[in-house]
This record gives sequence, C-alpha cells and structure tokens, in this order.
Amino acid sequence: MDRRKFIGTAMAGTAGLALAPTFIGCGQNAGDVAFIDRILPAPKNGGFSDPNYWIWGSSVIKGEDGKYHMFASRWSKKVDFGNWVTNSEIAHAISDTPVGPYEFYEVVLPIRGRQYWDGLCTHNPRIVKYKNQYLLYYFGNTYDFPIPDPANPKPTPENWRAAWMNKRIGVAISDSVYGPWKRLDKPVIEPRAGHWDASITSNPAPAVNDKTGEILLMYKSSTDGLVPPLLLGVSQASQPEGPYNRLSEDPIFRFETKDNNRIDVEDPYIWWAGDKYEAIVKDRSGKICGEEGGGVHVWSKDGIKWNLFDKVQAYSRKVLWEDGTYSEHNHFERPFVLVEDGKPTHLFAATGTGPKAWQFEKTWNMVIPLRTDI
Repeated sequence: MDRRKFIGTAMAGTAGLALAPTFIGCGQNAGDVAFIDRILPAPKNGGFSDPNYWIWGSSVIKGEDGKYHMFASRWSKKVDFGNWVTNSEIAHAISDTPVGPYEFYEVVLPIRGRQYWDGLCTHNPRIVKYKNQYLLYYFGNTYDFPIPDPANPKPTPENWRAAWMNKRIGVAISDSVYGPWKRLDKPVIEPRAGHWDASITSNPAPAVNDKTGEILLMYKSSTDGLVPPLLLGVSQASQPEGPYNRLSEDPIFRFETKDNNRIDVEDPYIWWAGDKYEAIVKDRSGKICGEEGGGVHVWSKDGIKWNLFDKVQAYSRKVLWEDGTYSEHNHFERPFVLVEDGKPTHLFAATGTGPKAWQFEKTWNMVIPLRTDI
C-alpha cells in the first residue's frame, strides 16, 4: 500500500495530501488487534483526583508489594491551571487495583532549589522497570523569578515563556517503588542549538527493550519554543544515567507539509510488545486519525521508522462509562498504557471539566480498562 495514499485517506479532509519526507509507513502485522477495539467502559470512581490540586499526566506500575503505583503531576489550585510550568511537582498515589481510586501517598520530586536544573518544577512523569531498578523520567525546570503563590499567582508572559524554555528531561532512580529517589545533577538529553530540537527537551517516553536491554527514549522539542510544529526525536541508552545517543538527526512522525505545519503529534507513550515497539500518540489536529485530540496507534521495529496501524485511531475523546452514559472531553491528554505480561490492560489519561478548552474547573487522571482476551 502506498503510504501517501494511506495517510491521506486516514486524515479527514486531507485526501491526496503531499507529505514531506517522513519516517512514517503503514500496515500492521497479521494478528494484531486494533487498539481502539480493546477499549471497555470506564469506571466512574477510577483514577486519581484531589479537590485541592490540579492533577495531570500519570504513569502507573505494579510495585514489588503487588499494589499499583501512580506517579502524577500535581500543583495547588490556589494558582491557575497554567502554572503547571512553574508550580508542578510529582506525586505518588497507590491503589490495590489498576482502576483505583488511587490514594495520595507522598510527593516524590519536590522543590529542591533554583540552583538545580529541575529545582523548581517537575512534571510529566513516566515510570519503567529496568532490571532491578525503577526509573522515573520527567521534565524539570528552574527560573529566576519568584515562585508563583496565591498572592502573586500569575507569572508575566515573558516569565512563563522563560520557564517553558528551561524544560529539560531527567530521570530519578530507585531500588524500590517507595524510594528513595536519586535525582541526577544534569538532564539526560539537552537541546541542540541550530537543530530542529534547539528549544527544549520535554515529555519523555521511555521503553525498555527486553531483548537488548537498551532504553529507548523519545522526547519532544521544536526549533523555536512554542512555534509549531512540535516534533519528536528518539534516543537510546544502555544504562539509566546515559549517555542517551540520538538514533536520528531528524525528527520522527513527520506528517506536516511545507504549507501546513500544524499536522503534528505529541504525548507519545511507548512499550515493547515482544517483537516490536508500539506507541500511542495524540493527534493534535485530527488530520491523521480523524478526531482532533484523538489517539494514533503506531509500531516500529527499531524505534526510528514508525508505521501506522491499518486501523489508525487508538482512542477517542468521547468516553463510554460503565453506567452506559457518554461524555466528550475537551482534552484527553498524556495518554499512558499499563502493560502487564506483555498485554495492554488499561489506558490512563489526564482530563478535566470546564466551560471550554484549557479552562478547567477540575482535572484528574482517568482510567479505561482494555480487553485482554483478543
């Protein structure tokens, strides 16, 4: 199948789209089940929420105690939701079951001083098991203006951008899911001046290849800060501390054309599926899977060349609940897949309620069970 014809068909309203050179191919292995066909009704009381905090992207792992441990971003509701870039910290919550509800246990990556690269903010955690260690990837930053508080809750646009531009990916390491967590003195991957990833390194997506023992790490960046497209790169390391060597000089998942740079993806989650990597990513424009903010399902043998599954949509922002009702969410962000015994079992995502996009009254991490019998 011609990949341009396939992607043009998959993108609603973009038939015949002429793609720039890209790593994306198409097709899926025989026997693979479409991700969206695994989705089951969501429990009403699942996930993790806190009335006093904005709760955002999560990552879940089964600990050595048999319980399920969620690592999630949170920051006080005494400041605005937009203060994620200045006030976020990473919290640890625990449940006896994957669906929850999860109960807050502790803050694992708190403020540690503006002299550290991650001293004032930690956000977007992803946890994986590597040999006998737990690796908690995240982005952190620091800044030279006062930490926003209820008396002065909103940073100026210039200060907000300065904090955003200081985002860097790091990893904390522990022998136990309960810690203590060793934070590194430096980020594990830095921006590169003069390249496509010149502005930041953010939104880590790690996966451990069980065959080779290598750690694949995907990251988000851009040429000039918030100016689209937001692009993804890929690196690899043979140990948690690095070095993380880029596997390609170019970004991956290239869908945009020279005339339209808003066909891009972000928020990847990757797992090793036994013979290949699989990933879900958020379709920012909706021109890939047909739904703005919906999910795209892709696979790769090497972490560099990625292929669209034939049934490309992974999930929808429209959620079916266990009581038979539906709700459509403005945002279904930072998707995460819990994989046990090699099978995806639960889909997690950050979401919220509010009058319109990015105007939240409440946010939480929700969970959707997946079929494991297909």
